[in-house]
Amino acid sequence: MAAALAALVLLVGCGQPYTYRGTAYPEPLATPQFTLTSESGEPMQLSDLQDKVVLIFFGYTTCPDVCPTTLAEARTILNDLGSDAQDVTFLFVTVDPARDTPEKLAAYTDAFHPGIIGLTGEPDQLAPVYDEFGVLAERVEAPDSALGYLMNHTSRMFLVDQQGNLRLSYRYGTPPEDIVNDVKHLLKT
Repeated sequence: MAAALAALVLLVGCGQPYTYRGTAYPEPLATPQFTLTSESGEPMQLSDLQDKVVLIFFGYTTCPDVCPTTLAEARTILNDLGSDAQDVTFLFVTVDPARDTPEKLAAYTDAFHPGIIGLTGEPDQLAPVYDEFGVLAERVEAPDSALGYLMNHTSRMFLVDQQGNLRLSYRYGTPPEDIVNDVKHLLKT
């Protein structure tokens, strides 16, 4: 009797729908398409990454805190995905195009993981991308800093599924294992 009950509990548990760890959009949203300049200096379109899960973070290379922490977490995510990482792309889109050249982005992202791709563009190319994702990118003068200014920016990470739909977003500080679980689930569906 106990074995039958345990089998029933296991069977019922297996039928439960997956619960995403990130903030799910009520309906998957068609992701805004964009073309920006990759760290290699070549144009890159989001549509080039169809059939991959894409994680997107907006930041800048001279960010003192949120960006390096997030890219360190991106390294953990990509490493923890193991062979599944070949089906995932992590994009780091600059909010500071005045300083973040393709070369600077390449050096910065490669220091964290070779699978992270930095993207930049002209301000008029980037502004609609920020708007579509609801990203704040605001210059704040910092006269006492050697940098001269800092950038206030949204610290969420966005997940686009293999069909090009915006599915999830993650608040800053979401444990990497939660994102890994969500990505692995999407790769199986």
